[in-house]
Amino acid sequence: MSSMNASFRNITVYCGSADDLKPVYHLAARQMGRELAARGIGLVYGGGKTGLMGALADSVLSHGGKVLGVVPDSLNQPQLIHAGLSAIEQAPDIQTRQRRMMELSDASIALPGGLGTFYELIEVLTWAQLGLRVQPVGLLNTAGYFDPLLVLIEHGIHEGFIYPEHRDLLIVSETSAELLDKLAVYAPPASLARWLTREKPEPKHDD
Repeated sequence: MSSMNASFRNITVYCGSADDLKPVYHLAARQMGRELAARGIGLVYGGGKTGLMGALADSVLSHGGKVLGVVPDSLNQPQLIHAGLSAIEQAPDIQTRQRRMMELSDASIALPGGLGTFYELIEVLTWAQLGLRVQPVGLLNTAGYFDPLLVLIEHGIHEGFIYPEHRDLLIVSETSAELLDKLAVYAPPASLARWLTREKPEPKHDD
């Protein structure tokens, strides 16, 4: 167990709930669950039992870890929600669930997923950009799944829509163990407030 992760009590993980996904994605979800349990980190997630959500929760539980599901009322249906979690909280809507998951955790991680995962990842990054809740945000880039998103972020930086320092809000790795280790030593960009203050970056001088 890595001592670097002692400050993490809970981590929120966003991931896909679709069926019939490639085995490589299920394997990555199970590996993340095993790593969280081994390090004594509780899982906070959306409460689902299908797709990567189910694989992740089952892995944490089977390795002795704790799992809290935060479930919006509209999705609290038996064909969707895991019945064997350590605890479940209900939320009136998706937006409240997202805020509650951030409140309960010390960091956030996105595994491969669809539109819901993209929404959750972008929202937590936006909160960090605005200084509302600056916590480590990780991306498990299994099989290069998020490569197009990373290219889009670089394009946004190149075109001036995203500040270069905001690239550093997102920690990327292809393995669960490395990602958790990187998150444990994360420090926010020093110039994070520049987006609000509109201060110009200090010019670079050659020695």
